[in-house]
Amino acid sequence: MTHRFMAATGLTIVGLAAAGSALAVSKAEINKRVSVALDQFDTLNSANKGLSDKSTGMLVFPHVTKGGAGVAAEFGEGVLQIDGKTVAYYSVGAASVGLTLGIAEHSEIIMFMTKESLAKFRETKGWSIGADAGITVVSSGANGEYDSKIEQKPILGFQFSDKGLLGDLSLEGEKITQIKNHG
Repeated sequence: MTHRFMAATGLTIVGLAAAGSALAVSKAEINKRVSVALDQFDTLNSANKGLSDKSTGMLVFPHVTKGGAGVAAEFGEGVLQIDGKTVAYYSVGAASVGLTLGIAEHSEIIMFMTKESLAKFRETKGWSIGADAGITVVSSGANGEYDSKIEQKPILGFQFSDKGLLGDLSLEGEKITQIKNHG
């Protein structure tokens, strides 16, 4: 029974990952989605733009799709921006086993607040959240402002939808990989 369950789980994860890669879009489409996501992020909280400006670099994943039935996978494509300019394209993915049922989409922004954290990210191939880096997930700021202690963290993570910042999701276990040959 255990072997069948593990085999079924493995096949489900492979199928979901394959479906995610089939969703791959062009650089132009990713760039357009990134612009929309950044505009949306800035309008969610007036302090977001200030944090963006203070960051040394930002990963922006405008559409991260998570779905499954018991076994889930998530996938998204985005960019690394430094000084407001795209310098590379990345994918984000994760798999989990739990009480997942259905499909959902959100956006993610990961801000590198120090040169050291950005350099470490760029030097690591297949960067994993939790294993390679601890990220402070920010759910919201009181009265539209962020605590000065938040700004001192080396890496900040935000997940949001059109309804606002999401506080019940986790970035833990996500793997971020540079896309070398993207159309």
